[in-house]
Amino acid sequence: MSDPLFRRVVVPVASEEDAAATAASIAPHIDAAGGEVVAVFVVEKAGGAPDKASVEQREQHAETAFTRFRADLGDVNIETEIRYGTDVAAAIVEAARDADANAIAFTPRGGSRWVKLLTGDVSADLIAASDRPVVVLPDRTEDGERGA
Repeated sequence: MSDPLFRRVVVPVASEEDAAATAASIAPHIDAAGGEVVAVFVVEKAGGAPDKASVEQREQHAETAFTRFRADLGDVNIETEIRYGTDVAAAIVEAARDADANAIAFTPRGGSRWVKLLTGDVSADLIAASDRPVVVLPDRTEDGERGA
């Protein structure tokens, strides 16, 4: 008998709004009686350049996102972890390995193709770098409809 895909899943969250959208999308797939979620927030380091915000500000931002994620997901076993790195996708994959996760699940962030071309596409990097299944969930609004 095989393990369910979402037995233990790593779920990256990037903001309070992203945490809400991700929780709404993943909730139907998590078994509250046995599923485990590891919510990961990556503090992206600038790699030698000045950071946009202080580490303390970013950690507070992470805690706000985690609080929203917990509130919106309900009675699911949730662990949270803040990671630091210059490569967001690599940090998420490493978190999944360390957590012995079955999969990584996320909702894609908005942004035009030009922005992704210039700044990098974490979604594509995550899919390419992962050594375990990566599930891209549809973004859902509060009423269950697909988000824009």
